Amino acid sequence: MKRFICEQNIANFRRLLVEASDPAKRTALERLLASYNRELALLDAEEIGADATPIPQQRRQPVDAAAVRDEFLPHFEHSPHPYLLLDPGPGLRIADVNAAYLTATFTERGAILGKSLFDVFPDNPDDALADGVNNLYSSLRTVATTGRPHAMAVQRYDIRDAAGKFVERHWQPINAPIHDAQGKLVFLLHHVEDVTDQVVG
Repeated sequence: MKRFICEQNIANFRRLLVEASDPAKRTALERLLASYNRELALLDAEEIGADATPIPQQRRQPVDAAAVRDEFLPHFEHSPHPYLLLDPGPGLRIADVNAAYLTATFTERGAILGKSLFDVFPDNPDDALADGVNNLYSSLRTVATTGRPHAMAVQRYDIRDAAGKFVERHWQPINAPIHDAQGKLVFLLHHVEDVTDQVVG
């Protein structure tokens, strides 16, 4: 029912936005649309993750995730570029993260491993038009569905600093699939570069 309400509201607000000419009304509709898009992305991420393969079929195909992980982990861990490894299943759980990503996002490995991506990195609640969750989820679904990398447009996605306060950040994200030898999706690799200075400075 919650999904149905979200989908109906999104469709209605999109229609109303096309018709609206008053700036105040447009702003209100844009905020409502952002809110329901975020809610739907969070529902989908939690219930189905990014992998479009039906759950029973996923379970029938055994995956040697450990072997796949071991193959690229040394490069992943020592890269100067920020990388996050995600389980594409329900919840989009964080499977691993490298030191560069921890530094860029003010996080600690033990505090985020195994957690849902959007629990760790929610949209800034003080930004009513924040669309980071929705856009990132859409990109991850595209990667899982097509089996190909996807480069997102520069994305504002505020993060919490060490004190827990949201700080403005702009990123250049690239998401890519990682498959096993049989071609089954095992992980999603999320790579970001902080371009805040280029956008704000």
